[in-house]
Amino acid sequence: MRFICFLVLIIFSLFSYKDDNQAATSAVSQETSVHHDTIKIPELKFHIDTPICDENGCRGSYSGPEFVDEKYVESLHLTGTDIAHNFSNLMARCVGEQLKSLYEKGVYVQVDFTKIVMTTEGMRDGDDSVNYYLKIPFKKVKNKSQAMTGFDHSGGWGHTPAINERKAKLLNADPAIVKNKKLYVSPLKKTPEGLEEYWIQWKHTVY
Repeated sequence: MRFICFLVLIIFSLFSYKDDNQAATSAVSQETSVHHDTIKIPELKFHIDTPICDENGCRGSYSGPEFVDEKYVESLHLTGTDIAHNFSNLMARCVGEQLKSLYEKGVYVQVDFTKIVMTTEGMRDGDDSVNYYLKIPFKKVKNKSQAMTGFDHSGGWGHTPAINERKAKLLNADPAIVKNKKLYVSPLKKTPEGLEEYWIQWKHTVY
């Protein structure tokens, strides 16, 4: 399962986060060890620890350029030139898949916003590269009515995220994906180097 997630990562299709009403097949690793690899694209080189997920949460990291030339945006299916920040999209996708997978196994959890770890060492130190580490922990809940099955984010480098736009997009999806139109949004998370993120979780309408 780790190979599937990493293969999709190579072609960057995971960087375009999508969700729907159907339970997705989990493509995240259930292993305890982190897989390391270095990906090379003409003029680009970056290192990724494949997101690892279990009943306690998900973790992973990205090391490489902070930004890329606009010519790579379309070919790599990025949401912008901030390639490092696109790792947040990958993590959101993997976390959402893991929440669904656990729910369907009768393991009821939600993301623990208070314990999210987000570091961006090397950002803005003059060498145009960053080590972005992200840990999204889960906490168990008493019953399935409190469990979450969807996860997303709204963020960016050095600017306040457009959280209202993201919330509107999720709440106005057709067909509807958010049960009772209830979103749970974290406080704004920041790193000293300027990454800002809101993290969002919800329960899908089908659960």
